[in-house]
Amino acid sequence: MPPVAYDPLPCYPPVGGAVGQDWHEPARQLTAGQVLAVDGPGILDWAGVVTALSSVLPPGTTFVPTADRFVAWDQLVKRTAPVDALRDDPDFATLPSATLSDLFDELPAPDVSTGAVAVVFGPGAALVYHDVLWYLDLPKRYAEAAVSAGTVRNLGQPEAAGPATTRRLFYIDWPLLDRHRHELAPAIDAYFDLQAGAAAPTWLAGDALRATARALATRPFRTRPTFNTTSWGGHWAQQQLGFNPEARNTALGYELIAPESGVLVGEGGRSVEVPFDLVVHLAPEAVLGRSVYERFGPSFPVRFDYLDTVAGGNLSVHCHPSEERMRSVFGWPYTQHETYYVMVGDPANVIYLGLRGDAALDEFHERAHAADAHGVPFDIEEYVQTFPAQPHQLFLVPAGTPHGSGVGNVVLEVSATPYLYSLRFYDWLRRDAEGKQRPVHVEHAFANLNRDRRGAAVRAELVQAPRVVEEGDGWRDELIGALPEMFFEVHRLVVEPGTVVAQATGGRFQVLNVVDGAGAVLRWAGGEHRLAYAETIVVPASVGDYEVIPIGAEPMRIVRAFVP
Repeated sequence: MPPVAYDPLPCYPPVGGAVGQDWHEPARQLTAGQVLAVDGPGILDWAGVVTALSSVLPPGTTFVPTADRFVAWDQLVKRTAPVDALRDDPDFATLPSATLSDLFDELPAPDVSTGAVAVVFGPGAALVYHDVLWYLDLPKRYAEAAVSAGTVRNLGQPEAAGPATTRRLFYIDWPLLDRHRHELAPAIDAYFDLQAGAAAPTWLAGDALRATARALATRPFRTRPTFNTTSWGGHWAQQQLGFNPEARNTALGYELIAPESGVLVGEGGRSVEVPFDLVVHLAPEAVLGRSVYERFGPSFPVRFDYLDTVAGGNLSVHCHPSEERMRSVFGWPYTQHETYYVMVGDPANVIYLGLRGDAALDEFHERAHAADAHGVPFDIEEYVQTFPAQPHQLFLVPAGTPHGSGVGNVVLEVSATPYLYSLRFYDWLRRDAEGKQRPVHVEHAFANLNRDRRGAAVRAELVQAPRVVEEGDGWRDELIGALPEMFFEVHRLVVEPGTVVAQATGGRFQVLNVVDGAGAVLRWAGGEHRLAYAETIVVPASVGDYEVIPIGAEPMRIVRAFVP
């Protein structure tokens, strides 16, 4: 079989209907006297949507916004306020327990007495009594870019309240909007993707959206990868995968991060990007498996992403919240345990991991504070251990463990899904695009630091040797990382060319990535999927038995993670 090229736009056919384009066909399905709710996130071009709909809906159609019905900003902030520990924090907030409906005291009442169509539009439109529901969406990468550029406001924020913040976007707006969309999903009549602009949406009928999600839950599939730039970013993804060649760098590669990843659905050059977590919510047990669903609900608990520092800089040395503080302070029900798999590295490069046995923590705290507050550099290696970045070594990073990747590596993070809680001890006094020293979270980092995992125990517990758990002619399955406090395991399948390896999900989802070799073919009862080097794929629990077949004349290695 010929080698497979990395595909930045994996796409899957819709089921139960085709992908439509523009507003005309959905508009023709409306009848006089109906209330149409057009819901979606606040960052959309709602003025452009109204203009576009005005051109296709009958004369006399009324348009009623929800944006002017949010409670006053001070009340909205109060209703979504973080716990006291984060109330004035500049970077983090507690995930809100509120719902979108809590941000309205009174909703608009559209008038259909004239017999015309009435359109209620904006975030929360579906909370108004309606006959037809459309949901308009954009992938979250658009919202982050718009907030960073200062071109949009946070949810319910008036212009007088100042600029929008990514803090509020990540920790308040997105959780509220995601929860709202998931609640609406069974009743959506049409789902619209506005990436091409308000005048040229693509869309799926609601029944087709749900049928497609159910179909995806029966087969392996990939999410659409994205790469973000940062001050420490490298260039491996540009050089090796051909991704974003014009970008400043390709630091963070989101292969599969449930809160942000999307699945492209379409054919013939026309597609809709459906949020991955919406697919999971529409078929949770089929995707996750019963035992995982019972434990985590519809939250997909594992993520795969890249940290690219090839010709870049060191990552910050940071840790992630403890189990208890993640729940009580940050609001996630489970914490950010991680692992680092070195896809590209060199023994001369380093991985920062764990405390030195002789680390003086009070002194470490003082020097970290002086670096943050006064720009005084210090040698992090006086307190944190380093290990050679040996290719194909896995490093375990349980919550509370200081860690980071040095220059020249590509790390595949195989981790728990939370991804926005890097509590930095030290960031090399780096500056952001505005020339300001990048945020460091010294007090959060030390409050969550595991002080007991230090010295020789770090190598013994967190740098594990592979253990063969199953093998056959031309293949072996190695357990390369597991700890009692981490809810997922990381395995590696090593396969010689020409070998067909039978695998099974065992009633639980699996996530796979080709970390070495030309690629693989996954074959199951319903078909097959080719997987290139560095591509990540979800194998839903419902797939059951499947086969892995290497491509090319060299041995292949696949990293595989699951909840045992």
